[in-house]
Amino acid sequence: MMTLDTATQVYRILKQPDLKYLTQEDFKPVLRELLATHPGLEFLQSTPEFQERYAETVIYRIFYYTNRSGNGRLTLRELKRGNLIDAMQHADEEEDINKVLRYFSYEHFYVIYCKFWELDTDHDFLIDKENLIRYGNHALTYRIVERIFSQVPRKFTSKVEGKMGYEDFVYFILSEEDKSSEPGLEFWFRCIDLDGNGVLTRNELQYFYEEQLHRMECMAQEPVLFEDILCQIIDMIGPENESYITLHDLKGSKLSGSVFNILFNLNKFMAFETRDPFLIRQERENPTLTEWDRFAHREYIRLSMEEDVEDASNGSAEVWDESLEAPF
Repeated sequence: MMTLDTATQVYRILKQPDLKYLTQEDFKPVLRELLATHPGLEFLQSTPEFQERYAETVIYRIFYYTNRSGNGRLTLRELKRGNLIDAMQHADEEEDINKVLRYFSYEHFYVIYCKFWELDTDHDFLIDKENLIRYGNHALTYRIVERIFSQVPRKFTSKVEGKMGYEDFVYFILSEEDKSSEPGLEFWFRCIDLDGNGVLTRNELQYFYEEQLHRMECMAQEPVLFEDILCQIIDMIGPENESYITLHDLKGSKLSGSVFNILFNLNKFMAFETRDPFLIRQERENPTLTEWDRFAHREYIRLSMEEDVEDASNGSAEVWDESLEAPF
């Protein structure tokens, strides 16, 4: 008798009988079980609202990386191609949930949620363009934020006109902080491909870079002219045809994420231009970590330090203060 592989077994257990795919809803029992039994998540049992947020975030992350068609219907083929089954086994065996970097890390959830909370100033669980422009210390250009809100790269699940919901933000932050991942590359490619013809042309690159150039001039920094940038981008990517760049070209280069930073993230562009030695050292020390892993680690430390300072000034050691619980 043929034994089924683990992915097929998991797929059959979770799937609704009348469907040929998995939905986000199908993963909720898995997360409920994990939250009820995992020693690394026990401390959340007194705050059910955060259990819910954690579970939601994990499911969004699973679909971001695994559901490559982006239609919310996770097929058996996608499940087998991804690394979710390995991650689930890792979570099962590892007592420290934060060592399970794929999907399940509590620290990663904490960073995503705090970043959302910092931008969502009126705490209505929605973010508009003006909120998002403040992301990463005003790192992004207006043009790229406009493009995200055009919903061409990805349709928002938020039902409110002109607003991005929490799920939409999770997709954004994973794309922004892990630009070299496949879903990240695809997201930003669709943003830059203004006419949707599947190639990035000189005009499209220039449209986004113009604002970077203007910002450099405003900050009295030596501007790097577009002609020079275009040569640099062609060198970095090495496209099959030098008159345009395809998604295939980008996926074949290790420097694709940096190309997007050059076009619309000034802070990361500057760090790239100066070859920040701190970031280079980090990469050498832990080559297996993704850009996202490194970002989440740095941010978690920063957020923990801020919280320690607040606790000291308030004389309180509560994990969450009341303001953080406000949206529920």
